[in-house]
Amino acid sequence: MHSHAHGQLIFATTGVMEITANDRLWLVPPQRAVWMPPRVEHRMRARGSVALHTLYIRPDTCPARFADEPLSVPVSGLLRELILRVTTRPEHCDIHGHGIHMVPLLLDELHATSEPPLHMPNIVDWRLARICEAILADSSNDLSLEEWGRVVGASTRTLARLFRSELGVSFRTWRQQARVLAAVPRLAAGEPVIVVAADLGYETPGAFTAMFSRLTGRNPSRYFRR
Repeated sequence: MHSHAHGQLIFATTGVMEITANDRLWLVPPQRAVWMPPRVEHRMRARGSVALHTLYIRPDTCPARFADEPLSVPVSGLLRELILRVTTRPEHCDIHGHGIHMVPLLLDELHATSEPPLHMPNIVDWRLARICEAILADSSNDLSLEEWGRVVGASTRTLARLFRSELGVSFRTWRQQARVLAAVPRLAAGEPVIVVAADLGYETPGAFTAMFSRLTGRNPSRYFRR
């Protein structure tokens, strides 16, 4: 784990990154970014080959709503070009923000961003952890909460309460989030939606598309379009 004195915008033009921070696991596919506030401990891991671009922003110029918590950031066409220009042409920008003419526009774009995050909170209760680890290892797993209760020795009511208290969502919603996290790297690699949907246990691509769109706000076939 490490941290930076400056705010950090982490963006990859290709590949998928995993970022751990504030007891959450973030998945960062192409055309998405993660905002990491100053002095927040985090760890990054690449899934395959990643073309990484990182922009450091002075704390006193960080967007106000980005101050304290990591955020998922959609990268618009304009924001993408600004990030690439600043990170590949260092003469236009330095870590202290001196001599910049593009950063105010970049910050304006960040202010305007909003999108559901792709992250997974860490888990404390061992019973919940066992269920979640099994689903993350095999996202097509379709055991009901009652069936999982028999596996880990807990009532359905207890497990439902644990999902709400530790993860903030129902078991059904969490499993859907896990399936989105499993799908994103494969979609990023160009796999057809119909194949990914079938592997994740969906009888039709339409059912998978409806779930994916509801959780991410975007159709999976268009998720990585620039």
